Formats: sequence, C-alpha cells, structure tokens
Amino acid sequence: MVEHYADPVESRFRVVPAAYLLLLRAGPTGPEVLLHLRQGTGYRDGHWAVVAGHVEAGESVLQAAVREAAEEAGVRVALADLEPLCTLHRTIRGGAPIDQRVDFFLAARRWGGEPRVREPAKAAAMAFAPLSHLPEPTVPHERRVLDAVRAGSVPAILTDGF
Repeated sequence: MVEHYADPVESRFRVVPAAYLLLLRAGPTGPEVLLHLRQGTGYRDGHWAVVAGHVEAGESVLQAAVREAAEEAGVRVALADLEPLCTLHRTIRGGAPIDQRVDFFLAARRWGGEPRVREPAKAAAMAFAPLSHLPEPTVPHERRVLDAVRAGSVPAILTDGF
C-alpha cells in the first residue's frame, strides 16, 4: 500500500523540479558541452542552453534527464551513465509559485546516436562548445554550473535569488 502525505494547507510553499543534462565530450581544446540556441519558448529565447526540462508527474529526475536527451537532442542515455553534479535551488523574490525552482544538474559522457535538433520550434541550432569558451549569451544559472564544471569545483548545492 502506498502512503500519501495529506497537506491540509493548500498555500504551502512548492517548487518546480527540472532536470538539466550536460552532455560532455573531449574536444581538441578541452572538454565540450552540447548546447542549443533557444527560440520560440518565451523563456531566454536567443540564449544558449543545455538539454533540460521539467520533471513530469510519475517520473524521477533521472528518467526526466533521459527523456529530455531523447526529445531535445535525439540521443539515448542510459540511467547508469548519468553522473549527479549539483542541485540549484533558485527563486525570484516575491515571484509566483512557478518561480520557485529546484534544478538537478547531471552529466553524461556516453550516449547513443548523434545529437541533432529534434524540436526546431524551440531550438534554432545545436552545437558542442568548449567549456572554456561558452557562447554568449548562455542562460545565466546554467552558465554558473558550467563555469564550476570547467573549474573542477562543483558544489553539491547552489542557491540563487535568496
């Protein structure tokens, strides 16, 4: 029998979970990460971003990362190839419930298939970029994690907006 937590307070604080997947490979000048150029989403259009998306009801953050890799980049990532990097808890002070976020960053260094734009309405381009020379603009909170990966010092938990 599955137990459910009944919360009688409907106004209780809630967060929106998202999975971010850094597809990393060795490049000629050092490590590279797969990025896509956002368009048509209404959020950070014109910015470069990693593979990411909201965790859907009934799926784990790991399953969400695997699903997003297939949906956005057309690649198959095995759960066993996911490497946890960090969690970013972020907010917009005074924002709506949708502005309360918890982002789980993972990495994969192995996958099946060749990355390509699978959602042309949401991505204008896709390319690997050296961690040492990320394109501008890159989504700011993602850039923070990418810079930490490049520096070799990724904290387990980051916060933003508090």
